[in-house]
Amino acid sequence: MAMSLARVGAKLEAQVIVIRDQRVMLDVDLANVYGVPTKALNQAIKRNPGRFPPDFAFRLSSDELANLRSQLVTSRSNWGGRRSRPIAFTEHGAIMAASVLNSRRAVEMSVLVVRAFIRLRDAVTDRADLRLKLLALQRTVGYHDRELKVVVRTLHRLLAPPRRARRQIGFR
Repeated sequence: MAMSLARVGAKLEAQVIVIRDQRVMLDVDLANVYGVPTKALNQAIKRNPGRFPPDFAFRLSSDELANLRSQLVTSRSNWGGRRSRPIAFTEHGAIMAASVLNSRRAVEMSVLVVRAFIRLRDAVTDRADLRLKLLALQRTVGYHDRELKVVVRTLHRLLAPPRRARRQIGFR
């Protein structure tokens, strides 16, 4: 069962895309996850507009849809014959959709959807932390590099033969 949930979680993560600088799931993917037809999901959204402000769900523009299709190279088969542009759901919108649908599967799957969004957020945070650590390392190495150059120059001066002959100490 755990392996099955892990596979479902990985599939969900693959369905999360970035549009308008937000991680979202399209209505067709979310409806599939919740086990309802896309039409039923969109009708539930229309019946409850107050629960879906623009930061929870938004309809894709024609340009965004064209760009998305070009990124996917081929049009998805389940978009064929669609009369309206897809709705994109943010993490909070996906949770709200589960509460509006009020089916057992929607509630169970909403937990997996939230976990997929969290894993993606953690991955982005980890990359930012790694970037900061790399910059700090670069500054430290740069500082050490300058210090090592000074040490090497000093050693070269000490090991170099004298420029002029030294006077002999003592009597002649």
